[in-house]
Amino acid sequence: MPLENPHLDSVAVHAGREDLAMLGVHAVPLDLSSTNPLPDIERGGASYEAMATGGRPLADGGSVYQRLWNPTVARFESALAQLEQAQTSVAYASGMAAMTAAIIASTSFNGKRHIVAVRPLYGGTDHLLASGLLGAEVTFCAEHEVAASVRADTALVVLETPANPTLDLVDIAGVVAAAGDVPVLVDNTFATPVLQNPLTLGAAMSLHSATKYIGGHGDVVGGVIACDEETAARLRQVRAVTGGLLHPLGAYLLHRGLATLPTRMRAQQATAVEIAAWLESHRAVERVHFAGREDDRGLVGKQMTGPGAMIAIALRGGYEAAARLSSSVQLFTHAVSLGGVDSLVQHPAGLTHRPVAAHAKPSANLVRLSIGLESPADLMADLDAALSGASVPAARTADSEVRGYLSPEFA
Repeated sequence: MPLENPHLDSVAVHAGREDLAMLGVHAVPLDLSSTNPLPDIERGGASYEAMATGGRPLADGGSVYQRLWNPTVARFESALAQLEQAQTSVAYASGMAAMTAAIIASTSFNGKRHIVAVRPLYGGTDHLLASGLLGAEVTFCAEHEVAASVRADTALVVLETPANPTLDLVDIAGVVAAAGDVPVLVDNTFATPVLQNPLTLGAAMSLHSATKYIGGHGDVVGGVIACDEETAARLRQVRAVTGGLLHPLGAYLLHRGLATLPTRMRAQQATAVEIAAWLESHRAVERVHFAGREDDRGLVGKQMTGPGAMIAIALRGGYEAAARLSSSVQLFTHAVSLGGVDSLVQHPAGLTHRPVAAHAKPSANLVRLSIGLESPADLMADLDAALSGASVPAARTADSEVRGYLSPEFA
């Protein structure tokens, strides 16, 4: 990056592309090679060993095999790291592959097998931890219980903020302090690097299901962890031996998604703010969950630069109302996932959080909304018709109310 302190928008567009002019190309190269020519046995073997143990390919040895290294994936990793203000990042075939690698890397190199997990979490993460599949002992707790839950054999503290699906906010710096010497992993999927950089708050790893906002178009699956070089070496070793590398075409699409991420996030967030305010007074809605609306600690504006574009609503009619809404919308798509340019609606308890323990499962009347780039008025009309059959009130949310939920950069 030629400028000393470039704006986030400039980083998003140019990160990972610094050498394109030197290469004489304008678009990011896509290398689909599954295997690569070797200079000779010794140099190729040395490069293989370096990568299989978590390092990078040797300059004179080549990248050998796609499971170990791919230049298109490496470009995306460099770009994401710059947005997260991290030394590096490591990309995987999915967000769950990334979470699995983080747990293995944290519990397999120091003999510690205990993990502290702050609920609520994404249902897949919760299920992975609770299942014991990876051989770790897990203590689930609330944010204020982290210090009491940490033990001498604790290898990692896992949290998600804003949390899936209730948008609960967790004080990252507070958890880092409570965890002491134990590294903290933050699932940063809902916030993205645009709104939140966990490593600047003391976290060791910032994880993304890149399938969501980073890809942004519902056509690629991937995961990535931003971290320091020492942590990355362990993560790359796990990736190399388990085969979890992100496919280069996926990396190409995710890298392309980064260029428009700040613009998309601003637009989707502004619409979400408007819709959340409108839903507050809807007769069919019992409660609106939206980052910042119940933020009595001021984390939006301090930890996050804005509340994001995810909304959850608890409906007065219970599960029946949630089911009716999910199947009645026309502009929203009833589907899992989130963060794309089109708006989605899903029922967490019945889908993504179905495997979660009963006492930690979202309520049956809760529906999660991922707000896309459609017209706010059209989205509200669709929701209102599905909720009650009534038309959207003529009065739109005042601009001053909308801006009140945004930091100056996003107002």
